[in-house]
Amino acid sequence: MAGAKKGSMGFWSCTALVVGNMIGSGVFLLPSSLAAFGGLSLLGWLVSTTGAVILAFTFARLARLNPGAGGPYAYTRDGFGSFAGYLCAWTYWKAAWIGNAAIAVTLVGYLRVFIPALADPMLMVVTAIGSIWLCTLINLRGITAFAVVQNCLTALKLIPLLLVGILGWFHFNPDYLSIPAPSELPNMGYAQAIATTAALTLWSFIGLESATVPADDVHDPKRTIPRATLFGTLAAAAVYILSITAVQGLMPPEVLAKSTSPFADAARILLGEWGYYLVAAGAVIACLGALNGWVLLQGQIPVAPARDGLFPESLGKLNKNGAPGNGLLASGLLVTALVMVDGHGDLVDVFNVIILLGTMTGVVPYAFCTAALLQLLAVKPESFSPRSRPQVLAIGCLGFLYSLWALYGTGQQAIFWGFLVFMAGIPMYTWRQYRNRAQGLPLASGD
Repeated sequence: MAGAKKGSMGFWSCTALVVGNMIGSGVFLLPSSLAAFGGLSLLGWLVSTTGAVILAFTFARLARLNPGAGGPYAYTRDGFGSFAGYLCAWTYWKAAWIGNAAIAVTLVGYLRVFIPALADPMLMVVTAIGSIWLCTLINLRGITAFAVVQNCLTALKLIPLLLVGILGWFHFNPDYLSIPAPSELPNMGYAQAIATTAALTLWSFIGLESATVPADDVHDPKRTIPRATLFGTLAAAAVYILSITAVQGLMPPEVLAKSTSPFADAARILLGEWGYYLVAAGAVIACLGALNGWVLLQGQIPVAPARDGLFPESLGKLNKNGAPGNGLLASGLLVTALVMVDGHGDLVDVFNVIILLGTMTGVVPYAFCTAALLQLLAVKPESFSPRSRPQVLAIGCLGFLYSLWALYGTGQQAIFWGFLVFMAGIPMYTWRQYRNRAQGLPLASGD
């Protein structure tokens, strides 16, 4: 990468990217989203954590096979060819900027603690957009500036989470996590409720593959990326279950469901006003860290497919700092448009709609990658040692089945809109191939 120090991200920077991208909007507003499901949410956590660990093993294995840049796009391309790789990249890119809209909305929810005027929808939208462009400017400065900011924000965000997560268990009320009666659930039975809570909690794990994308900037990627992916996923899962369950046990479900800053409200119960403001500040820092990490990804995701002639060529160009300037600016505009369209109404309702759509688009690349692992095992078995092949087969099958189940859990509305946007990306592939032919460039292979 011109203008960037190759291999400047080590294990801790990669782990900070993984943990920072996962621990953000999901953990700090999710207690409100799960309140209506009571104890069923624990089953959702069990399913999503198990699935996340399986997916982490999948990406660890794929990163060892191909430590190059591109992440899910590169793995899908290697397994199924350029068109499948393009669809994966298109969906993954879409998931990044949809997710950033959710993170920005959550950030504003916690800023309300300090600036009550942000309850006004117009001010909420303006502030959310401002946070998106702040992170875009940081990433335009290059990977070194990103790593410094990300490491600091990740360390700071863990303090209030662990504080509430540990102290909350000394005041835990198990009645608040009882199993609700079927009539108390939002128009669904127990099976659908568990699937929905698993989809909502899976949102907290979206980003576990983050270290695979900027592989060109990772030191010893074949070793560093798998280790950071597995360690980061397990660390995030421990923090999630410890802290979110503690918050659910501190507040009545009907109160928690209406909270736009549940961790700060829980800290007020535990520590008084100073704890309320401490955790709210930590939540703002956490959301900013997650937004910073995902802004990096939404700029990096188009780079590899653009260089392969699948995305517009301009998205693959780097600026003088070695950052994908055009990709960052284009993605920033897309997120801005999404916030302007969806950033009105009740904060928790807006958050739920966005994260279900974001989870749907985030899980599709997981399905592609788990299937690609099985495809590579089928057509290139020599890439795996005979001893490891049964393990790879099990990981691929379980990961693919889990991805399908998670898609089911996002619900009909998310799948409907997600599928429409998924199909809407096909004309750009055709246009790019037309441009390649007109310019005398090689066409993408379907092999």
